[in-house]
Amino acid sequence: GRRGRGRPARGAAGAGPGARERILEAARGAFAELGYDRTSVRGIAKAADVDPALVHHYFGTKEQVFGAAIAVSFEPAVGVRGILGGDRDAIGERLTRYFLGVWENEDTRAPLLAVVRSALTNDAAGAVLRSFVLRELLEPVARALDVPDPRLSAELAASQMVGIAMLRYVLGAEPLASASTDELVRRVAPTLQRYLTEH
Repeated sequence: GRRGRGRPARGAAGAGPGARERILEAARGAFAELGYDRTSVRGIAKAADVDPALVHHYFGTKEQVFGAAIAVSFEPAVGVRGILGGDRDAIGERLTRYFLGVWENEDTRAPLLAVVRSALTNDAAGAVLRSFVLRELLEPVARALDVPDPRLSAELAASQMVGIAMLRYVLGAEPLASASTDELVRRVAPTLQRYLTEH
């Protein structure tokens, strides 16, 4: 049954194995359905059938829950390892494939669409998305490649990828929306390669 509010004790409502995953799943669903502004920690807690205190306990603020919900989609650590592993000359191709793969996967696309739409209208959501894409994903790649200005290289690569995501997935612009992933990789990868490896 439900218990009163308060900090999550050992017996707090919904605590226990799988609670963190349940909260994340509920958060992704809420952000996808309602957008950033209309999603609340209380609503996420209700959907996950846990005490709101437990959401704060695991994630902190709404921004932090949002960041964690994005991270589940991208699995940044896995992505960075995959992008950096292997031939330096194919890094643009691996990055493009990885990024498009996240968007092409139906499980991750809905929350991502919500994130991007929210980021256009909400400063907090925009800041979370920006810091996530750059700090968790692209900057580690650029730093590892040892380019002269890793942050600018990362931001240029991000501008390319976010632009493609906006036109292809958010706005559905044709013919970009219908182009095959392979064709996009062929045409986009050289640009990302140049941003990330050209001295």
